[in-house]
Amino acid sequence: MKEKIHPQYQEATITCICGNVVHTRSTVKEMKINACSACHPFYTGTAKYVDTGGRVEQFKKRYGKK
Repeated sequence: MKEKIHPQYQEATITCICGNVVHTRSTVKEMKINACSACHPFYTGTAKYVDTGGRVEQFKKRYGKK
C-alpha cells in the first residue's frame, strides 16, 4: 500500500433522529441519519403494504389477453 493516501480509519458515532446511537469505526467521525433499524417501519414490523388503485387489476386490464 502507498503511504499517506488512505483516509484515517477511526472511532465513529452514528446518531439517528430517533435518538439511537451506534458506535463503530469509519473514515467519518460523526454521522447523522434519518432512519435506523430501531425506527424504520420495515425493521419494526409496522410497514403497511397497500394496493393503491388496484395495481394488479390495472396491469391485467391494460396488458391482459384480448
